[in-house]
Amino acid sequence: METLQRLYPIGIQTFSKIREGNYLYIDKTEYIYQMTHSASSYVFLSRPRRFGKSLLTSTLHSYFSGRKDLFQGLAMERLEKDWIEYPVLHFDMSMAKHVDKERFERLLDFMLSDYERTFDLDTTAGDANLRLTRLIKCAYEKTGKKVVVLIDEYDAPLLDVVHEKENLGVLRNIMRNFYSPLKACDPYLKYVFLTGITKFSQLSIFSELNNIKNISMDEPYAAICGITEDEMLTQMKEDMEMLAAKLNISSEEVLLKLKENYDGYHFTYPSPDIYNPFSLLNAFADGKFGSYWFGSGTPTYLIKMLEKFGVEPSEIGNNHAEVSAFDAPTETMTDIIPLLYQSGYITIKDYDESIDLYTLDIPNKEVRLGLMKSLLPNYVASKTRETTTMVAYLSRDIRNDDMDSALRRLQTFLSTIPYCDNTRYEGHYQQMFYIIFSLLGSFVDVEVRTPRGRVDVVLRTKTTLYVMELKLDKTAGEAMEQINLKNYPERFALCGLPVVKVAINFDSERCTIGEWMIEK
Repeated sequence: METLQRLYPIGIQTFSKIREGNYLYIDKTEYIYQMTHSASSYVFLSRPRRFGKSLLTSTLHSYFSGRKDLFQGLAMERLEKDWIEYPVLHFDMSMAKHVDKERFERLLDFMLSDYERTFDLDTTAGDANLRLTRLIKCAYEKTGKKVVVLIDEYDAPLLDVVHEKENLGVLRNIMRNFYSPLKACDPYLKYVFLTGITKFSQLSIFSELNNIKNISMDEPYAAICGITEDEMLTQMKEDMEMLAAKLNISSEEVLLKLKENYDGYHFTYPSPDIYNPFSLLNAFADGKFGSYWFGSGTPTYLIKMLEKFGVEPSEIGNNHAEVSAFDAPTETMTDIIPLLYQSGYITIKDYDESIDLYTLDIPNKEVRLGLMKSLLPNYVASKTRETTTMVAYLSRDIRNDDMDSALRRLQTFLSTIPYCDNTRYEGHYQQMFYIIFSLLGSFVDVEVRTPRGRVDVVLRTKTTLYVMELKLDKTAGEAMEQINLKNYPERFALCGLPVVKVAINFDSERCTIGEWMIEK
């Protein structure tokens, strides 16, 4: 019996298209029913890019349009009895990326005139907020039903200009103006839903809209976007089996690999484990574990902001913060944490109720390696390709238990790259090691820590556990003393692998590794 090819909705964000085309759909309609029948009819949800916000908005569109046919076999079918058709105004702001004032106003005009034609209104030039008000009232009068307004990626026009004070203000005013009818037209509105990546402060855009409920960290909606492990194990069981067969590994191993690469997101605490939906679907479609989410958008503004706030690569993960520090408006932020969190580069990993602090860390391997690769050029002058090749060979040496060759390779590599001009402080070499060793994480298990002044690295291969200590302008002997002092071998006895100690001294004058010692 031939199996039908599974259709993965990669890049398809329209609910009707997914359902009519028989694409894989992970059923989120129970959350939608719950959300549309809660006390608040003004709702805001923030999630990172490519997490299914647009599909969620489109599903709401079909639901409020009374498209019962599209919900066959889904949770909504047994929950909804009435299927009333409401007039829906759906604005997708993602079309307004990289725009200036004129182009943004033209885009709003284009969206509004489309709806004005639908409701037989004359298309008039004029203020966007007056036109939206007129549109809502007219839709209400013509249909006798209250109006649903959906705004997808409300913050897209602002994301590119977060670091440009002047433009940010101009675009923000146009948006504030456009969204103002949402408060004034309250008697005519049935439901208002907005999504975005960042949480711009209520003051700045929704100054009037003080009744908007932000459900981004509400536990009942923890899994409204993204794919939970349960959903994957039940609704994607076949897909996991096909991937295991294709890669010739066990289903347990497939789960481990998917988990390590794409899992690890939590948008509240406690929360089920959430996988990145974009990466997961791509991995199933391609039959391999690629870097999909990270590769789908170069985080240029992120790199600019890391520089602006002076954040080192090793400081991105493992932060502790109270909620007001990361679920915070990005335009008033005093450090990088809100941006990293809301963009999905770090996520909630733990919560300590007694002191009300969350632990935030990089979600998974895909994001960690992606981040390190994009930060690498700042530390190793422009030779990214050579570095990636070197890392691959380095990992082969380590996997073959030839640490001596690995260090010789690293020594040669470092002495050929012209990066010495900006190593006036010792932190630079640490960060460079941090990145190079983090990139080894594609091939071996790796843990790198940099308490100030030195770096310690733990590498684990199938046969050996390497504990490394790096010193600057000291001797390999001093680095070895440090390892013995910390009693590493005892700490790692549990993993059952022989521990090999590696002590390295870095010579800042020659800008490369000086001497090293390896002790079994």
